[in-house]
Amino acid sequence: MTHAQDSAEIPEPAPGHPEAEPRHAKKVKSGRISGVWVAVIVALVVLVLLLIFILQNLDTVSVHFFGMDGSMPLAVAMLFSVIAGGALVALIGGARILQLRRQVRR
Repeated sequence: MTHAQDSAEIPEPAPGHPEAEPRHAKKVKSGRISGVWVAVIVALVVLVLLLIFILQNLDTVSVHFFGMDGSMPLAVAMLFSVIAGGALVALIGGARILQLRRQVRR
């Protein structure tokens, strides 16, 4: 064989030909388990960040709420306020969902 024969280009298979498509090009549908797996990983990252926040904000603060007084770590007080805000949003959102379901039934 000569050098010219070695460097000759090999023609590409025509589109649609089985050799034109890579064997690993099949699309795999993502399922519910993969979504749950991603959600678990994201939740773990958020929990680690929350733990770091709490450990860095352990200074005691005075808390006054509806005539009650007390002291607790700053991060715990902020965590309670976030939980209370989330619960309020969940209650309002739940009430709206129930309202919309009643309208759909009619």
